[in-house]
Amino acid sequence: MKKKKLISVALLVCMLLPSLLLTSCKEQKNKYVAHSFDYFDTATAITGYENDEEQFNRISNEILALLEEYHKLFTIYHRFEGMENLCTVNELEDGAHRTVTVDGRIIDLLLYAKEMYRVTNGRINIAMGSVLSIWHEYRTSGLDAPWEAELPPMELLEEAAQHTDINDLIIDEENSTVFIADPKMTLDVGAIAKGYAVEMVARALEGRGISGYVINVGGNVRAVGAKPDGEKWLVGIENSDTESNKAYLAYLLLEGESVVTSGSYQRYYTVDGKNYHHIIDTQTLMPAEGYISISVVCKNSAEGDALSTALFCMSPDEGLALVEGLSDVEAFWVMSDGSTHSSSGFPKYTTQP
Repeated sequence: MKKKKLISVALLVCMLLPSLLLTSCKEQKNKYVAHSFDYFDTATAITGYENDEEQFNRISNEILALLEEYHKLFTIYHRFEGMENLCTVNELEDGAHRTVTVDGRIIDLLLYAKEMYRVTNGRINIAMGSVLSIWHEYRTSGLDAPWEAELPPMELLEEAAQHTDINDLIIDEENSTVFIADPKMTLDVGAIAKGYAVEMVARALEGRGISGYVINVGGNVRAVGAKPDGEKWLVGIENSDTESNKAYLAYLLLEGESVVTSGSYQRYYTVDGKNYHHIIDTQTLMPAEGYISISVVCKNSAEGDALSTALFCMSPDEGLALVEGLSDVEAFWVMSDGSTHSSSGFPKYTTQP
């Protein structure tokens, strides 16, 4: 799975507590943290409060097991024995894609991605695999051999862009099958899969009555309830200026919400002295310009994942209009000159550390 989101949102739960021990009316719970680097090609941190470490380990291992399932289903880079996943959906057989019977979770992801295509007016398009794979190849080569780094030829990108019609993604919900009608089209769900997986895992916990956890997968942060004492979680939006004495640009309080950040300042390669990041504008076929990072706060981590990328590919006015027109969605923009602005409801989440 291609890394899209950067670890630009930091969990700061310890800042609200003088110690690692919380006391509620009936029981005391300790804070524990688990880490993994195995899923979605990024770092995962699970923070939670439990009576003892054994109970936390049990739940955190369940979370990681679910993330592993989603990772295997949604990756476009690896196939797994006995499993049909998005990698096998992208494969050709005798020069054409085949109709693939897939897990219902893949169907749900693809349907949601189609809905986000509509909401963002095509700025999120999981059918862009042909274009994004070219950028991935050139970026990887440029990182491996910086002295030979070059940009993809525009004519190559434009030819690939002829094979990005999301209507060629045929989904049969009743039979749980997927078929790509254009043999030159492939799927890339990097703009939504990680957030979708985080959201589904969080909902699984909520469905079991579990709270007092935060899941952070590569900067896709989702709070599952509040802390045991009722306090909200403190989350910081990282400052990309490493020379600044201000580590975070904003502090948020979350309880059941998510915050997702897309950024241009960590994952890039350099050609002729200019940095080219990984967020590709579906209209220009080039890395989107104008922003250092964009953070989205909303109830649904999948929605936040998609919107943080889509906003990168919109003008400030267009992006603000989109956010203001959505329910329970707020955003925070960091412009290329370091200035910031936010949607009207964003301040209701902010606090001072």
